[in-house]
Amino acid sequence: MEVSEEPKSLLADVDGTMCPSRVVLEHVTSRWGVLILIALRERSYRFSELRRRVGRVSEKMLTQTLQTLERDGFVHRDAKPVIPPRVDYSLTAIGEEAARQVWELARWSERQVAAVEKARVRYDTVREASQ
Repeated sequence: MEVSEEPKSLLADVDGTMCPSRVVLEHVTSRWGVLILIALRERSYRFSELRRRVGRVSEKMLTQTLQTLERDGFVHRDAKPVIPPRVDYSLTAIGEEAARQVWELARWSERQVAAVEKARVRYDTVREASQ
């Protein structure tokens, strides 16, 4: 029995220039996206707490990244109708899965720092010698 396949253009293919998965990958692996997802793995955070936890992120970039991750379904924004306003950010189910993936990549990156530094020194030495 033959299995009908969808045309290649309709399948998610990160190698395809017009594939929507590229945008998702960009959002999840952006500089601030990774750090926000990793932080939210621990617990929910209020905006100012999250900004301190992530560190060195401007309010504007944190706001934009949270909105992007919320729009993509990775982050849940819970605005409580109290005075002063209270907004908490947490991961959705798909956000938890994405956070696990980027967390693994972050841990791998930490383990590779020495090898990367050694490669950089080797590269720089070769470049300097050839000039």
